[in-house]
Amino acid sequence: MRKTINLKKGLNLRIEGALADTNVSATVIPANIAIVPDDFPGFMPKPDVKEGDSVKAGSALMHDKNAPDIHLVSPISGTVESVVRGARRKIERIVIKTDTASPSTVATMTSTAITSADDVRRMLKSSGLWAMMRRRPYDIVPMESDRPRDIFVTALDTAPLALNLEEMVKGMDAQIAKGVEAMTKLTDGTIYICVAQGSNLADVKGAEMIELPMLHPAGNAGVQIANIKPVNKGEVVWTLDIVTLAKLGEAILNGKIDYSVETALTGSEVITPKVVKTVPGAQLGELLAGDEKTDGRNHRVISGNVLTGTPEGEAGYLRYPYRQVTVIPEGDDTHEFMGWASLSPSKMSESRSFLGRFLGRKFNPDARINGGRRAMIMSGIYDDYMPMDILPEPLIKAIIAKDIDKMEALGIYEVAPEDFALAEYADPSKLELQRIVRQGLDYMRNEA
Repeated sequence: MRKTINLKKGLNLRIEGALADTNVSATVIPANIAIVPDDFPGFMPKPDVKEGDSVKAGSALMHDKNAPDIHLVSPISGTVESVVRGARRKIERIVIKTDTASPSTVATMTSTAITSADDVRRMLKSSGLWAMMRRRPYDIVPMESDRPRDIFVTALDTAPLALNLEEMVKGMDAQIAKGVEAMTKLTDGTIYICVAQGSNLADVKGAEMIELPMLHPAGNAGVQIANIKPVNKGEVVWTLDIVTLAKLGEAILNGKIDYSVETALTGSEVITPKVVKTVPGAQLGELLAGDEKTDGRNHRVISGNVLTGTPEGEAGYLRYPYRQVTVIPEGDDTHEFMGWASLSPSKMSESRSFLGRFLGRKFNPDARINGGRRAMIMSGIYDDYMPMDILPEPLIKAIIAKDIDKMEALGIYEVAPEDFALAEYADPSKLELQRIVRQGLDYMRNEA
């Protein structure tokens, strides 16, 4: 019997540009792709390739300096065009020019025999799937020495305009079951699969199914963990999405991994929001070709959703977790009467001071923060958007002060930056809460 968790805190943003059809409408093989190691916190990259090398789908591009068996792999066949380095020779990205004649998005595994936990770990590391998981505490790529207390699998994405994860694994029940069977070898605890209420995803032997409402941020792994079985000091849990789990099962069953991804093109500045099939790291300009409005406005092209995504521009790349591209107005070319203080009914706000709060319509917001940054206001507003048993405002203050004892007592081991995204959206102080939380997590890890 499935367990149901009802959450009351949260918010679904009513914005234009949602998908009307979740079927894949086109396949885009980009001319070049880029893998960015910054998308994998905790991963210390060391390149395995140099410019001019030929690679195949599944070939190792980088390994972790602290755990050489953990790899980031190429999702496509081609030639290494550049290894881009920044300050202090930090690897910013590896760019691959696609072999368009034979992209070979499906790679054959060298060994698929799974009889022990070591076999599962070896497959996850060599295939690049290990880096697609995260661990609590610290919200980083799992450490090689981890033996997780439990493993949480997310099968719902509640972020604004997000693609339905269940649609991405439709018809893959056998792969999901095999993935669960493999993951049970890695933990002495429970595999939790978190789905939307009313989900059509079949129950999986060996896993406990948990239903949650489609109210953001219920799709965040941190919220699921906090409401099912919170993380205490000294404990480790892993998280991954249902798509990664299905890819693991596919590798075991069929001896191959399809590195292609289904990506939603969404937002008010997309002519017809749709789903395209492409590969991780695809250039956004190629994905959006012919689908971006030419309305004379400046656009913000985001890899991801409006709350947690990375502003990339058309020249940027599809960043992990590769599932969504959002295009909204930049807002720097907008001039309105009274600016941020305007009471126009077209202004999106959850405040009762604005007419838009009561209209029940969808809005077309831009990227402006509508006001300047100011001192932190202890208003308690963060609590309305975080269905977790923590005190978010005192935690943020403790992180800024680098008070380790208070951070531990206030629950930093339970959170990830994405858990503060809605609070950041509503914050009257305009603080960059996600950046602050990431800095706090990194500080705690370095001090451990």
